[in-house]
Amino acid sequence: MAFTSGFSRYLNIPCFFRECCQPDWISFNHTGLQLDLQQRLFGQHLASGIILKALDGFVNNNSPQKPLVLSLHGPTGTGKNFVSKMIAENLYKKGINSRFVHLFISTLHFPHKSQFEIYTSQLQQWIKGNVSSCARSMFIFDEMDKMPPGLMDSIKPYLDYYDKVDGVSYRKSVFIFLSNVGGQSIVETALQFWKAGRDREEIKLCDVESALSLSVVNDKSSGLWRSSLIDEHLVDLFVPFLPLEHEHVVQCVLAKMKARGLKPDMSVAEQVARDFIDFPKPERIFSSKGCKTIDSKLDYYV
Repeated sequence: MAFTSGFSRYLNIPCFFRECCQPDWISFNHTGLQLDLQQRLFGQHLASGIILKALDGFVNNNSPQKPLVLSLHGPTGTGKNFVSKMIAENLYKKGINSRFVHLFISTLHFPHKSQFEIYTSQLQQWIKGNVSSCARSMFIFDEMDKMPPGLMDSIKPYLDYYDKVDGVSYRKSVFIFLSNVGGQSIVETALQFWKAGRDREEIKLCDVESALSLSVVNDKSSGLWRSSLIDEHLVDLFVPFLPLEHEHVVQCVLAKMKARGLKPDMSVAEQVARDFIDFPKPERIFSSKGCKTIDSKLDYYV
């Protein structure tokens, strides 16, 4: 028995030096993700709560029936990419740079609709090959609104309730879709709450989920347009990201200044926020860019 234990440790020596598909390298940090969502993501109480509960329940389930599939929606600059990185940072020791995290950008990896059949084959092979190597793999699909329609249906078997597909189990993998589609319906809900004098923290998933899912499935620019993934309820959660208001842009600016080693300056943050709050007219209560481009424009304000 001692020999077996010692031999096992000997076999694992390479995993001290390079990333392996083992708990030493892949382990969910609930507290870390919770703190990141609380302290680094601004104005997204709804998305924060949904994502933390979804990840917590999924990772702590030793026998999930299917992969976790999250579809993140909202206006640009509201934190969708940021959150996907947070998830990776708190699940993989090497974060977004882990070899078990795979990022697909529609305009980069699937730019030509004429090559649909090639993309289908390549995507299926890539996912199967990587999950075969590590069951706890993560796949992030950015710019879903620019994804060739129907392409995501090609990976439907991997997202379904199958124990194994061609000898491979996909049940412990995570799939995250990022899209601006549905952003308008989310903005309209936030605007209705604002006009009614209600706090945005009162917005619940049930207030936006129905309109959001309809927007996604009916929008021809959506990579999930008329998708069987939606028809067969394989997307576990549609996660709404709300448009950012003045106070959230201020928080973004202060965080960016701190990250760059600058002394946080409230007057600068207020100025940036005033310039970024630009829609809808005439109310001008939201930022059409969210917190996007703040970092690149900060030098001008400072």
